[in-house]
Amino acid sequence: MKVQVLQENLQRGLAIVGRAVAARSTLPITSNVLMATDGGRLRLSATDLDISISTWIGAKIEEEGATTIPARLITDFVGQLPPATVSIEVPERTRQAKLECARTESTINTMDAEDFPRIAAIDEGPSIELDAATLRRTIDRVEFAAATDDSRPVITGVSIKGEESKLTFAASDGFRLAVSDIELGARQAFPVTDLNLIVPSRALREVGRLIGDGAAPVELRVNEKQTQVQFSMTDVELVAQLIQGTFPNYNQLIPGEFNTATVVDVDDFMRGARIAAIFARDGSGIVRLQVQPSGEGGSGKLVISARADEVGDNEGEIDVKVDGEPAKIAFNSRYLADVLGVLDGEVRLETTSPSSQGVFRPAEEDGYVHVVMPMFVQW
Repeated sequence: MKVQVLQENLQRGLAIVGRAVAARSTLPITSNVLMATDGGRLRLSATDLDISISTWIGAKIEEEGATTIPARLITDFVGQLPPATVSIEVPERTRQAKLECARTESTINTMDAEDFPRIAAIDEGPSIELDAATLRRTIDRVEFAAATDDSRPVITGVSIKGEESKLTFAASDGFRLAVSDIELGARQAFPVTDLNLIVPSRALREVGRLIGDGAAPVELRVNEKQTQVQFSMTDVELVAQLIQGTFPNYNQLIPGEFNTATVVDVDDFMRGARIAAIFARDGSGIVRLQVQPSGEGGSGKLVISARADEVGDNEGEIDVKVDGEPAKIAFNSRYLADVLGVLDGEVRLETTSPSSQGVFRPAEEDGYVHVVMPMFVQW
């Protein structure tokens, strides 16, 4: 193999696939990046066997071929090169890559491309085209609620289920639940109600990162056996192994009724919650909320407080709109910050009692709901 590629393109490509490189693996080659000529371009691929990422970059192909190079070494090396053309040559029947850039020459030991795990592109099977900005926002609003404990693999993933003309994304770690809908166009290549997947939350997090500020639609495609999902973006593909199992029925966790609805400015709420969290971290991480209607045109105030015996206490007030009776509820400070961090404008907090879950919704937007279990405290 012999190719020439711009340093900035190679550096960007290595950064894209680098997140899929295996950190610790019994298969040493998964610590490498696959470099292969492909249709007049250079394809870079990495995998940890659960997630695979491939990207294509422009290159001058002088000799076709493929090799694998240690990911960390090549990434660090290319990152220090000047912005010039990088020449990569792997002579036949050798396990060394010769790299030249400007006045720098290096030789890096390689491993055979034939030994690299096969990354099978999903060219057949159900597919859906999704708006990039909408998908990224949905991922940001949902994936953080997935569990990180592998004792229950099913809830470490995000449920993606087709319902009529929409896709519903849901994640829950047992203490909170995030559900977000993506409305689909009228024309789809297959009945979306056939779609019922559990995608590893890490895979979706990487998809959100790869989308970035991109505007081109993202294609979601599932293989026929529904064991793998592929997200295709401009010059980038991510393939993930799906989690097998049945996702919990989360609809029963969303209360159908409430006694108090409080509409709060998100920025004010976040500021008050962050201040309280400073004190809460020394007091079991508990932030207390008290809703106090004023009885005048639906106005009122939200009192945000926290206390720790060894540190002190804090209390702040926010003007809010209240529909209903006075209310008290306490939340884990991190869970509260997480949900407020993915919202903007105004948020609607629905509560029933101090011992019942709280429900967060965007005040002027449908299609997203976040449920948080309360903390039990002495008021």
